[in-house]
Amino acid sequence: MNTTEAKGNWNEQKGKLKQKFANLTDDDLMYEEGKKDEMLGKLQIKLGKTKEELHKILSGH
Repeated sequence: MNTTEAKGNWNEQKGKLKQKFANLTDDDLMYEEGKKDEMLGKLQIKLGKTKEELHKILSGH
């Protein structure tokens, strides 16, 4: 997957997260190359979810 595909996929995931969790902001969901784990960690804290729960939400299961 190239960078353009990854960003497009992330934009789709961001939309799903914002629909499910109204308290998320664009800043919470800012994706920086190489900092995905850091961003997911911040989401875990803000949403009170485990890493596994976040992965399930993002994968649609």
